Amino acid sequence: MPRKPPAAPTPPPVEPAGDWDHELSAFGPDPNAPAAASESSSPLAGARAALERLSTWVPIRSLARRHRRRIAEHLLALDAQDRYLRFGYPASDEQIHKYALGIDFNRDEVLGIFNRHLQLTALAHLAYGQSLPGEPDRAMAEFGVSVLPQSRGRGLGRRLFDTAALHARNRGIDTLFIHALSENRPMLRIATAAGAIVERDGGESAAWLRLPPDSFGSQVEQALERHLGELDFQFKRQAQVLSGFVDSVAEVKAHFESPGRAAKE
Repeated sequence: MPRKPPAAPTPPPVEPAGDWDHELSAFGPDPNAPAAASESSSPLAGARAALERLSTWVPIRSLARRHRRRIAEHLLALDAQDRYLRFGYPASDEQIHKYALGIDFNRDEVLGIFNRHLQLTALAHLAYGQSLPGEPDRAMAEFGVSVLPQSRGRGLGRRLFDTAALHARNRGIDTLFIHALSENRPMLRIATAAGAIVERDGGESAAWLRLPPDSFGSQVEQALERHLGELDFQFKRQAQVLSGFVDSVAEVKAHFESPGRAAKE
């Protein structure tokens, strides 16, 4: 069970040398961090943030029961080390199948990013139904993510994290919880960049991110994201069907042309 998160008004404690900022500095500067406090408080900060989100937009689609096979295939494509970081233990193929079959789509949310071949390259699971430790009246959501090796370095994990936080916020959740191994620095870097408070306990870490209340703008943003994600998926599916049709026509044409070329020769 996760430990109780720090109270909302309490700022993150300042750690001595060797704190998370120092440990995560090996990953380089965070491209999503504001350059300075004065810039974030300027009148143009909101517009700049919106333009940045637009320039780095990634189509994210909400998944359902019918996508269990795709979810399992994505997780099975992870190697032993990636499975260890994702689940906290070296999950076997059987355990991954059991995990995929056990997702409660009536309660939880699963978000995915597909490439042009409709392969699920990045996956996030947002689990609801847990209460904050010591505060049973407050609900939290737990976030887990995985990205295939060939799709890393493009900020997909961070985009899924931001989208998951938006969805949780719009469901009235005020705390997003991330449980990760302390060696899973990319995941912890995403959490700290978003402003989460990280607690380390040996080889495991817990991150707590307080979410603002939902608003009309956040609801519209989620609806727009969902609509665009669905459009992108349908477009890719139609493009794949068209590509298969063109390949079939070319194959049939080549089949009928072969006897003619042989006769001429």
